[in-house]
Amino acid sequence: MIAGEPSGDLLGAALLRGLRELGRAPSRLKGIGGPAMAAEGLVSLFPMSDLSVMGVAEVLPRLPGLLAHIRETAEAVIAFRPDALVTIDSPDFALRVARKAKAALPDLKVIHYVAPSVWAWRPGRAAKMARSVDHVLALLPFEPPYMEAAGMSCDFVGHPVAAQPVASAAEQAAFRAGLGIGPEQPLLLLLPGSRRGEVTRLAPVFAEVGRRLRAEDPDLALVVPSLPSVADLVGALMPADAAGWPRIIGTEPLPRAEAEARQRAAFASADAALAASGTVSLELAAAGTPMVIAYAMNPLSAWLARRLVRVSSATLVNIVTESRAIPEFLFEDCTAERITPAVAALLGDRAAGAAQIAAEAEAMALLGRGGEAPGLRAARSVLRVIG
Repeated sequence: MIAGEPSGDLLGAALLRGLRELGRAPSRLKGIGGPAMAAEGLVSLFPMSDLSVMGVAEVLPRLPGLLAHIRETAEAVIAFRPDALVTIDSPDFALRVARKAKAALPDLKVIHYVAPSVWAWRPGRAAKMARSVDHVLALLPFEPPYMEAAGMSCDFVGHPVAAQPVASAAEQAAFRAGLGIGPEQPLLLLLPGSRRGEVTRLAPVFAEVGRRLRAEDPDLALVVPSLPSVADLVGALMPADAAGWPRIIGTEPLPRAEAEARQRAAFASADAALAASGTVSLELAAAGTPMVIAYAMNPLSAWLARRLVRVSSATLVNIVTESRAIPEFLFEDCTAERITPAVAALLGDRAAGAAQIAAEAEAMALLGRGGEAPGLRAARSVLRVIG
């Protein structure tokens, strides 16, 4: 099993738990993973953090080490001669390893967890992946036909966000009380992203939206869930007003479980959210929180996106439900002037919020909520492929 980033580590751990629940825990297990997979018995060949790099500027200085890790990992797979190789996301690394291993072990079953988003951009990736991958575990219900058309078998196993618990009423009340927010006080979350580049572009716009909304309703509470890695930048770009809003949370490192529980409580207790495009939109949908999505890029990236992206929406709730339930303000539309009325409508119109919540519930059902856990479904799929 090979995971190259924290999200993949969690998927791999859930898969291992699923195999154990079915009474088919691997008798021999090797690979690369993080703390979650280590807790399920994996001893990583090297620290998973060695692979967690993004962007050309970050990758180039570490390219010799990454290429060495590809060779090392492929040689370990070939020597181990496993029944199956499961690669989890991180395609730039994992699929290079799979290609080398498959060349030496033609009968090796290679299973890739998380289908590439060929429905959104670069459709040729599926055909390229099929040269070394036999089977795909998909997170989205409409992905299997794309993988099968490229020559791989594929099972939809459910999205992990749909299996997340929702914060209880007591947890929501405790979250509000901890920040001095009354039970009936309106609460808006501002989520300008988790990477410094997107925070730099979005935080000033989101802060201005919050300022305008508080000018109309001084009782409005603004909270910015952040991460320690960008908290300094968020604080500089979204300074508090005289009343102390917005309040930034998540500035200090916490154990993963505690940080996730606090985020779930923040999402579930909010009346609405303004968020950057990304996985956070699914997390808000899982909590049943009405939202507005916004995103901005530099002009060159925006120009390329318009020519490469093949979908009309950037929000998975809209894509999965084939609707436009979630308002989006992308590229040149990402301005406080355009965003503010949409957020105000959610805060002031219960019917608008209810319509969104219904679409979010539909999306969660389509992504597997209420069914078998994704890790267990993935385990069944892996066992079927192995035979």
